[in-house]
Amino acid sequence: MSTAPVIRAATPADAPAILSLVLGLAAYEKLAPPDATAQERLIRDMFSTPPRIQAFLAEVDGTPAGYAFIFETYSSFLALPTLYLEDLFVLPEFRNRKAGYALFTHVVAEAHRRGCGRMEWSVLTWNRLAIDFYVRLGAQHLSDWAVYRLTRPDMENILTTKGAQ
Repeated sequence: MSTAPVIRAATPADAPAILSLVLGLAAYEKLAPPDATAQERLIRDMFSTPPRIQAFLAEVDGTPAGYAFIFETYSSFLALPTLYLEDLFVLPEFRNRKAGYALFTHVVAEAHRRGCGRMEWSVLTWNRLAIDFYVRLGAQHLSDWAVYRLTRPDMENILTTKGAQ
């Protein structure tokens, strides 16, 4: 009989499991996985002082089943922190065992414990499974906000051409 998922903060000893799960997310999203250098940075940043990100692991019967990465941003209008959920991923074989729900509610509790005024995350528009999951839990789609991104090369281009403006 399977036990309920156990959610806990990741430790440096969990690095191999975390990286395996990140590679699982890349495969699921059909994205290029992080290279070895990026993997090293991820683990370094996760366990540095202070950490840039925090990770939680979901374990089912002692097996790493999923993870969540979080960090704080800040709302100037609320004058409160916002907990940002960067990733929440559960391996397919654990998706009907409440691992995703346990991870998500653990992160919600963490946001509440920290006194955050809100919690935010992004979802790929094609990921209907995730969208339906979040909507069932009461999450609201912010249709009046558009996400924009600059990559590192974009930033370098701006910085090298800023004098030409």
